[in-house]
Amino acid sequence: MRGVLITFEGVEGSGKSTQMLGLARWLRDQGYPVEQTREPDGTPFGAAVRRLFERDVTPLTQALLFLAARHQHVVERIRPWLRARRVVLSDRYTDATVAYQGYAGGVDPEIIRELNVRATGGVLPDLTLLFDCDPSVGFRRRGGRRRDHFERQALGFHRKVRRGYREIQRAEPKRVRLIDAARPADEVAAEVQAIVGEFLRGA
Repeated sequence: MRGVLITFEGVEGSGKSTQMLGLARWLRDQGYPVEQTREPDGTPFGAAVRRLFERDVTPLTQALLFLAARHQHVVERIRPWLRARRVVLSDRYTDATVAYQGYAGGVDPEIIRELNVRATGGVLPDLTLLFDCDPSVGFRRRGGRRRDHFERQALGFHRKVRRGYREIQRAEPKRVRLIDAARPADEVAAEVQAIVGEFLRGA
């Protein structure tokens, strides 16, 4: 089997990170070689970039910082894993910048898409799981946990993020699979396993 890149996207509190961990365990039980990572802090450079987001910077600055972290992420982690024929699971990737800084932040989404191709050297997701729920549901799930810069944004911002993700899915329904994340976690996990299992059998 060739290496494949599966990305996990969604609004805050959608459960994507939890589902990624569960899928990684399930895939390993099935005998697949799996690597897990996340953005922007999948590398030491990316972790340093994340700390910069506590400063008040523009959406374009945010996008450029994410793109720089993404380039390093691909060079150091993702491309070598794919060459080694691994199943790579990433908590956020290219679509996050389009949704957050593009649709919600006001940067032209097409410019971000073009820069994503350059930053990744064409290493784009083979499959994306989009965990969809109303942001108010996600914030109730998160409770009183400490929030980062983006989680502190108004609910209206996060609803724009959701609409952006839905636009991405409508444009690429074969790659981006929409998952109702408002359901119980075990139901979501079963759907995730079914989608990914079918995809990998054809990879």
